[in-house]
Amino acid sequence: MALAPNETQRIMLSTVARLMDRFPPDYWKGLEDEERYPEAFVREFEAQGFGGLLIPTEYGGAGGVLSDAALLLEEIHARGGNAQPFHGQFYLSFLVSRFASDAIRRKVLPDLAQGKLRMQSFALTEPDTGSDLARIATVAERRGDSYRIRGHKVFISRVEQSDLMVLVARTAPRGEGPKPTEGLSLFLVDLRAAKGIERTRIRTMFNSQTYELFLNDVEVPAEDRIGAEGQGFEPLLHVLNPERILIASECIGDARWFIDRSVEYAKRRVVFGRAIGSNQGIQFPLADAHARLVAADLVRWQAARLYEADADSKEVGEHANIAKYLASECSWRAANVAMDVHGGYGMARDMHIERKMRETRLYQVAPVSNNLVLAHIAHHALGLPRSY
Repeated sequence: MALAPNETQRIMLSTVARLMDRFPPDYWKGLEDEERYPEAFVREFEAQGFGGLLIPTEYGGAGGVLSDAALLLEEIHARGGNAQPFHGQFYLSFLVSRFASDAIRRKVLPDLAQGKLRMQSFALTEPDTGSDLARIATVAERRGDSYRIRGHKVFISRVEQSDLMVLVARTAPRGEGPKPTEGLSLFLVDLRAAKGIERTRIRTMFNSQTYELFLNDVEVPAEDRIGAEGQGFEPLLHVLNPERILIASECIGDARWFIDRSVEYAKRRVVFGRAIGSNQGIQFPLADAHARLVAADLVRWQAARLYEADADSKEVGEHANIAKYLASECSWRAANVAMDVHGGYGMARDMHIERKMRETRLYQVAPVSNNLVLAHIAHHALGLPRSY
């Protein structure tokens, strides 16, 4: 670990370890069998105040920083869990705390900090719009003191499990401003009261609460817009960069889990009279995965430090994207190594490797595909012609 945790962080990690003893791998396997949301896990962590980890103390939160959240998510994954319900609320907490009006902050942050509300859903992606934000087609039309939102979103997480959802829509047609991303606005949607949202569950290769949404004249009060109308792109960067850093942390936790389980198994599995861990065919892939883990860890913490120092957004973006790329590549490689080390046992559901392998595979393509990350690095870091 490249970051030396402070005393508060050590206490937090100790608490996470104790809580995760109540939610061992069999808990997550049981959820998957029934495609259920980890309600007991989320409630237990909310009861410890972790839902408000990044909410300022003036609103009843812990006033934590991105590094705190990164450590928390990593440790959950390193102990065989899946922290997806929390990473959304964490990066959206940054958004609301920094860019929402005083009225919104006073209305929602105290209840989020106390676990009375959940804000785990972010409605950005559309059928024809993933990473190309300028092509967002969902429209928000101002009518008096409210907006009417019409559009189609896809791969939107935890809609049924959240009370609040941050939504991205166009309030001005594309091309009206000097930049294609102008005209985007952000809205805080109260899912408990909103009418006109049709949702359909999208079943995926692992247990994930993911939905397709049809927005049919959904009314949102104008006072629930986050930031200035048409100027939502800059605030979005303060969601997307920490999101990549937090995803990198989950992948680092996954890689730790795969490597630790594999090393333990390689030490005790005996074939032809000796432990398989004495063979270079087992040692080298594990050593390679460990080396990649150390590298990803270093970049992740550098990205977190830059974000916390409010460094230039381009520099933060470069490191956040590299961290996500290295960590997700590392966890996927470690998953394959774990499968090879365990052989046929790796396929057994009771070993949990195949479940974690399916879960970590997501981060090769989400929240941004690794090929697009490489294209971003080539253009923005290396100065090569834009290829997208």
